[in-house]
Amino acid sequence: MGGIGPIGRLDHGAAALRAKLDVLTRQVSDGRKGPGYGDIAPEARRAVDLRADIARREAWQGTISRALARTEVTQTALGRISDIATQFYSEAIRMDGTSGARISAVAAQARAALEEMANLLNERHAGEYIFGGTDSANPPVPDPPGIATGGMAADIAAAVASLGGGNAGAVGAATLSAAQSDAAGTTPFSPFLSDPAQGLAEPRRAVPAADGERVSYGVFANRNAAATSEGQTTGSWARDILRGLATLAALDPSQAQLGADFTDLVATVRDGLRSAVDALGEERGALGAVEQRLETTARRHAEVSVALTGQLAGIEEVDMAETISRLQATQTQLEASYRAISLTSGLTLTRFLA
Repeated sequence: MGGIGPIGRLDHGAAALRAKLDVLTRQVSDGRKGPGYGDIAPEARRAVDLRADIARREAWQGTISRALARTEVTQTALGRISDIATQFYSEAIRMDGTSGARISAVAAQARAALEEMANLLNERHAGEYIFGGTDSANPPVPDPPGIATGGMAADIAAAVASLGGGNAGAVGAATLSAAQSDAAGTTPFSPFLSDPAQGLAEPRRAVPAADGERVSYGVFANRNAAATSEGQTTGSWARDILRGLATLAALDPSQAQLGADFTDLVATVRDGLRSAVDALGEERGALGAVEQRLETTARRHAEVSVALTGQLAGIEEVDMAETISRLQATQTQLEASYRAISLTSGLTLTRFLA
């Protein structure tokens, strides 16, 4: 009977070693101190806060990444639009006193450029129209193929057809009015964008980049976002380009004989396109600054997240080298305990007295 007590104590010790071995084995397997917050007390509250902060920063990085993808597409479209404006600005310079054949060629090119311009303003990313404001499911320019014969272009063509007798200034004013109009049947832009209570009034699309920080990056098809148009302008680089293209498209070779009226109207077109090119450069530059800001913010979130993840690991994760060492030591102890139990279990009274 005297051997029962020691065996019980040895078995109890072995059970404790087995439990410790199970914990250490799991820790080596997943690298964590334990599955519950009780395993990391008293640092559990801090771990919760760290995880929440990391999650917020990951969410901001995600929204910034999506915004940057949109701005990249926007920049590409703006670049091509700028190329169109620059091309026809150059054509307007060369057109002064040119032949009728040249005027016809430029008019045909301008009609094609009107449709291309409309399609560029209907550029999409991830199924959304990037120049449509919050009405991102619908095209900002509903009828690109018909823009050269639509209300705005027809009004401009009618004004250009009346050129003569020293009325170049009045014709230019009429083309300006047509391009500025938001009236249904005249404007080429969508009802949403043309509505003073909706598209014309809404702020730019913005992305939440941090706590209390929203960064505006949206660009509209029918009005400037960050740029300010100056000179011979409708106030919108997009409208200025459409006005210039529609005016050039409406020119007739015979009008070259009108002298000052013709050259004055072409000068108006040239000045409007020059204003559009300048405003587009400003728009693209401002958008580039936004992209740089967002990229810097995203990098900051990534760097802080790395630091926070390290702090969280210090709370929740084990030192793997130390844990493996403890596991091996515990295995050795448990094997020794089993041997001791085996020896003690085989001890008889005769062997004890001997």
